[in-house]
Amino acid sequence: MVSPRLVQIAVIGAPHGVRGEARVKTFTQDPLSLEAYGPLTVGEGPATLKVASLRVLKDDMVVARFEGVSTREAVQALTGKTLSVAREKLPATDDEDDFYHADLIGLRAERADGTLVGEVTAVPNYGADDLIEIRLAGERRTALLPFTKAVVPVVDVAGGRVVVEPPEGALEAAKPADDGKDG
Repeated sequence: MVSPRLVQIAVIGAPHGVRGEARVKTFTQDPLSLEAYGPLTVGEGPATLKVASLRVLKDDMVVARFEGVSTREAVQALTGKTLSVAREKLPATDDEDDFYHADLIGLRAERADGTLVGEVTAVPNYGADDLIEIRLAGERRTALLPFTKAVVPVVDVAGGRVVVEPPEGALEAAKPADDGKDG
């Protein structure tokens, strides 16, 4: 049986008080929707947590109490753990410019003329903006490109592809550094 593709929707933060509540950063449009997804997969699984109560702390931060987690120490053991749900449990998207990053993984990356560039392997964000990582066709390496409308003008989830217009030199292999030594 193939395991469902998991989509991270939150991460557990520090304990909040001494009675088993946790600060949780959500990645959902409505932070209080966290409990609507049912049991949440912890990390890569198979462990799950079910939200017992939830209240907004601020912005995308909530205070959650999980069933079976009743002490500060139990929450500390969960600090930093991700909470995920199967992709199928997430709401449908509204239009073609609305999609989940998880929907992009595995899509064909090609140029506007249809030339294959590779396959999307990840959509990381290292603190600035989203990037799109592509395993280059016929190579073992990947390339990171800015995930902007200029560089990725077409996202066609239904068609199984993204169109990329990488900046000049972005797909070229890095050359070894010259350390100035001869020989």
